[in-house]
Amino acid sequence: MTSTPPVTLEDVRDAAERIKGVAHRTPVLRSRTLDALAGAEVFLKCENLQRVGAFKFRGAYNAASRLSPEQLARGIAAYSSGNHAQAVALAARELGTTAVILMPEDTPRSKLEATAGYGAEVVTYDRYTGDRVALGEALAAERGLSLIPPYEHPHVIAGQGTAALELIEETGGLDALVAPVGGGGLIAGSATAAKGLLPGIRVIGVEPEAGDDTRRSLRAGERVSIPVPRTIADGLAAETPGALTFSVNRRLVDEIVTVTDDQIRDAMRLAFERLKTVIEPSGAVALAAVLAGRIDSLPSRVGLILSGGNVNAHRFAELLGN
Repeated sequence: MTSTPPVTLEDVRDAAERIKGVAHRTPVLRSRTLDALAGAEVFLKCENLQRVGAFKFRGAYNAASRLSPEQLARGIAAYSSGNHAQAVALAARELGTTAVILMPEDTPRSKLEATAGYGAEVVTYDRYTGDRVALGEALAAERGLSLIPPYEHPHVIAGQGTAALELIEETGGLDALVAPVGGGGLIAGSATAAKGLLPGIRVIGVEPEAGDDTRRSLRAGERVSIPVPRTIADGLAAETPGALTFSVNRRLVDEIVTVTDDQIRDAMRLAFERLKTVIEPSGAVALAAVLAGRIDSLPSRVGLILSGGNVNAHRFAELLGN
């Protein structure tokens, strides 16, 4: 007997209705220059232009909006390296409740300040010595808050999948979809939507070279843990794939490729200079993989998710200053 998948195309469609009018329907960017460099038609889903500057608002709002009035009255908790933190903080504000967010103490200052700016209380920890899941669960239990994890939640995954749903609705047929992989929520939701609409589509995930836990896990056929990655793509610095996301991705993701920090910088530079758009390192990995030729036999029509643009001017200049 085939088990029911934790997230379905109908769940993604339901999430799309839930976030309509609250999340942005972000634009799809085209560039003849990029097409020439890639040797394919490339369609860029610009989640750097989403509210809070990243796709994370989709899943956070979809999950938070389903809490009961009693749960909302008590408040929401989350743990995040930045973008999910901002997303939960804004979702809480939109829903008239409060949020407490656990964040690494070395999170870029712009993300810490933005999270607090949406009205959340920020609690920090050392990502290299602390277990954020255990700390986050303890914080939520101590304060009686509803915890919304960054990817290990079916409503979060379904919400993230709305980015791919919108992309395919706008572009029609695609031969491949390329998306970043951290904990695996974005690509799990995106693969659910993409393969539900286009069964023959090739779904390709991209990780930083230093943080290839999902690639190793898919090869091993089970979840594999690695040391805390040190990479400029801080939003993708996962040590272990989520159990729920891995159960989806091992069925639906066709391959994982990796990119170096220098290749990420090159993609950020090209996006800025030629496409006139700003993307953060984690948001640039799909573009980096295409530009660096990391995807074998790139098909003719390819969708890429630019997952976020949360990088301030100083950090952006620092990264690209070489």
